[in-house]
Amino acid sequence: MARIGWRGVFPAVTTQFREDFSVDYAATQKVIEGLIRDGVSGLIICGTVGEGTSLNAEEKRKVLAAAVEAAKKRVPVVAGVAEYTTAMAGDLARDCQKIGVDGLMVMPAMVYSAKPAETVAHFRSVAKASDLPIMVYNNPPIYKTDVTPEMLAELADCDTVVCIKESSGVTARFADIRRIMGERLVLFCGLDDVVVESIMLGCVGWVSGLSNAFPQEGNRLFELAAAGRYAEAQPLYDWFMPLLHLDARADLVQCIKLCEQLMGRGSERTRPPRLPLAGAERAHVERLMAEALKTRLSVKLAAE
Repeated sequence: MARIGWRGVFPAVTTQFREDFSVDYAATQKVIEGLIRDGVSGLIICGTVGEGTSLNAEEKRKVLAAAVEAAKKRVPVVAGVAEYTTAMAGDLARDCQKIGVDGLMVMPAMVYSAKPAETVAHFRSVAKASDLPIMVYNNPPIYKTDVTPEMLAELADCDTVVCIKESSGVTARFADIRRIMGERLVLFCGLDDVVVESIMLGCVGWVSGLSNAFPQEGNRLFELAAAGRYAEAQPLYDWFMPLLHLDARADLVQCIKLCEQLMGRGSERTRPPRLPLAGAERAHVERLMAEALKTRLSVKLAAE
């Protein structure tokens, strides 16, 4: 478990596809190389933004192996585990350990709206499947199952459950988790447009979407907030916020991939049923990007 420092910006890396929607492993590695070059602290592979649930079992394992190869142990690689059944999640966890990833980001079982006791049992079972450290991923607005602080407390005896990624948008959750569990879990922000507030409440890491397009700005914002330099962070946060709001949309994957493409860092291509943004929605994101790029240099220099 010492392989992961559990601090800093961990982009939820996009999976790249060819025109026929087959996985482009080389292009995905190129995206990873660019993020590492620009100073990210870790990588989340096959998460929501990585379209993990759109990949078949073989593709997931190949993408993870490609990420491990590309990272070359320079930063930790954390694998998204979002499966339909507990058995499937356990199988993936075991394979992740064989592949050489450094940790797991585990979701509740997909599709089925589990009862709290069922969700706790799911995490407990996946934790037994490997020795890898686990980040529990809570995102009730999108995935409908809420992993409450009380449920997390039931997992306190699972030594490999070490971190919580909170994407509910309710920043008070971090205070509640600390009240119930003390310092037992490392706190990660999982929603871009509340990152500074989350750091103020004890988060030491950020699983970021828009850092795929702007990793340097994401890193800078995180470091300023983590150092308590909120007055210096404010102009950068204000500049970034219109784009950070995209991470809270249901079509966040298309939005983030379009931003990434406009920055020359990857392709916007997503697997159906996700379709590229079009019409007014596309124009809105393009306008946000144009405005951000117009003012980017002055804000960046002012923050440094």
